[in-house]
Amino acid sequence: MLYRGNVTDKCQSLDDYVATRHVIVMQIYKIFLGPEWAALDADGQTLGAPIDLADGYIHFSTAAQAGETAAKYFSGVDGLMLVAFETDQLGDAIKWEASRGDDLFPHLYRTLLRSEALWAKPLPFENGAHIFPPEMT
Repeated sequence: MLYRGNVTDKCQSLDDYVATRHVIVMQIYKIFLGPEWAALDADGQTLGAPIDLADGYIHFSTAAQAGETAAKYFSGVDGLMLVAFETDQLGDAIKWEASRGDDLFPHLYRTLLRSEALWAKPLPFENGAHIFPPEMT
């Protein structure tokens, strides 16, 4: 994780750091069903999957959260695409909000653009688990 801005002694936690309006630069990930990825790739933008539309924001996960997200919402599903984004490219529309186990998850409150993707990789399902690429940071 890279930090842009000055961290001062006043910042005792990540929440304090975020509250100072400094930008935290890190990769976050979106798991797409194959047809959802194909639509984003063709159309250049998306408002997300049905769960995103229902919740009013696009769900992302950190590298540490992605495995549990895949297991919970995509168990047994093959043909997925894992797409990486950088938080600073998504701007102020990214909000970190408590979700599973009170862990903070990144949520995007605007249309997601294909041009914002850093990379996209297949997320195969083999031997009962999704296989994540080594590029995840």
